[in-house]
Amino acid sequence: MADRFPGYDVLAKADSQSWDAITRRTIAERIALAERQDVLTDRQRLTLRAVIDRITPQPEGRPPVNAAAILLEKIAGEEGDGYRHHRLPLLRVAWSRGLDAIEAEACARYGRAFDTLDGKLQDELLRMIEAGEAHDPAWADMPPDIFFIWRLIPDIVAAYWSHPSAWSAMGFGGPASPRGYVRLDADRRDPWEGAEDAT
Repeated sequence: MADRFPGYDVLAKADSQSWDAITRRTIAERIALAERQDVLTDRQRLTLRAVIDRITPQPEGRPPVNAAAILLEKIAGEEGDGYRHHRLPLLRVAWSRGLDAIEAEACARYGRAFDTLDGKLQDELLRMIEAGEAHDPAWADMPPDIFFIWRLIPDIVAAYWSHPSAWSAMGFGGPASPRGYVRLDADRRDPWEGAEDAT
């Protein structure tokens, strides 16, 4: 993934007027979030990290985004999105079954665990899952393409981009606190923001 804003660090705003105490605390908690060990098995977590690395590769020179920790927190709380595809089980079951099935597909096709495959083989397997061409019995009645489109991609991408290190990579200034909104008023910008074209 290319770094479009090299040198920009959203955390440099932490002590500015743009963030209030609640924003600072929330962001600090997100950065300090550790991977839960009580949600998935060790093997499932290894597979999850490897899948995340293929879906959201990280730019060099930035603090790492621990999307797995964020996603595991979501899975642990059974915090869905307020909706789900009718052919998918609940969040924790879907992820547990999906990761087991990805692992089973890797072992059946390549004789190795998913996290030990090179990137090309991992991508090949993920494309087969996306296309609905994965058929290991571990999928049970859960269609692999629906899992991929409705759970795997949205959950991983949302977890990745909800981390402050990812915000820096896209030039996002972080959540504006009410104090920040008042301070900015109309037509005022922080120094990191580009001016809008008036034409």
